[in-house]
Amino acid sequence: MRILFAGTPALAVPSLRVAALSHEVVGVLTAPDRPTGRGRATAAPPAAAAASQLGLPLLQPAVLDADALGRVRELAPDLLVVAAYGRIFRSAFLSIFPLGGINIHPSLLPLHRGPSPIPAAILGGDAETGVTVQRLALKFDTGDILAQSRHPLRGNETTATLTDELAREGAELLAGVLAEMAAGRPPGPRAQRDELASYCRPLRKEDGLVDWSEPAVRIERKVRAYDPWPRAATRLAGETLLVLKSHVHPGTLGFDPARGAPGDVLAADTEHGLLIRTGDGILAVERLQLQFKKPLDWRSFVNGHPAILSVRLGA
Repeated sequence: MRILFAGTPALAVPSLRVAALSHEVVGVLTAPDRPTGRGRATAAPPAAAAASQLGLPLLQPAVLDADALGRVRELAPDLLVVAAYGRIFRSAFLSIFPLGGINIHPSLLPLHRGPSPIPAAILGGDAETGVTVQRLALKFDTGDILAQSRHPLRGNETTATLTDELAREGAELLAGVLAEMAAGRPPGPRAQRDELASYCRPLRKEDGLVDWSEPAVRIERKVRAYDPWPRAATRLAGETLLVLKSHVHPGTLGFDPARGAPGDVLAADTEHGLLIRTGDGILAVERLQLQFKKPLDWRSFVNGHPAILSVRLGA
């Protein structure tokens, strides 16, 4: 099969490599190069870098206009394979592909339709997530399901680690679907049950701002869900403080529940770290970072900033 692959972030790279291993990838459609990092140096997205390594033709249009559609037609693809490309395809674009299009989505559709399913699964405290290969549809993430794999969650995943795991599993799932399609026996489609659907929106930088009046379990999930972006953040003496690693303390440590207020740093515990009161329970912070400084374990941070032991974070 002649495949046009569309994808942008690191999540897409294992699927791109799988597609290129056994099929003819006639082109890779991805986002344009963009400034990144503190120095704002221009860098290619991960899928573009992988395409260059594989020697595949690269398409990076800013918009899918008539010129972009013409370039795609010239490649004469049979099938569109999508993994986190980040844009909705219109019918004029999808009509180019005789075999239509398929999409790899890192959730158990119809759960977590939308652009941030991995953080959504962590924030929701889901017991499991997974990967779905679906037929592309004009409405986002509503296409018929071709294959699914389930992935139990341990409760300590970050978006970064879970993305790596689901990227590998998605590539394996895609390989099986493509093999069946190439053999002329595509998997039987299964319609999604819309009444079971849930949705997630794009992440925003302000999502990471910690509200200490929330329960400790909710804040701990945010710390993991917003790693690597936008990071869980609070304020310390007018500076932005990033909470990089934490856990819910298993007890009350004998503290009077009425003592202090949410955000108060109660103590430094040798076993658990910095203990911070929340709206319900105590959050133990193990690793943190002042913005534009290097990340530190809690002991090193207290050594350099002993005043943190008597402050209210977020104030």
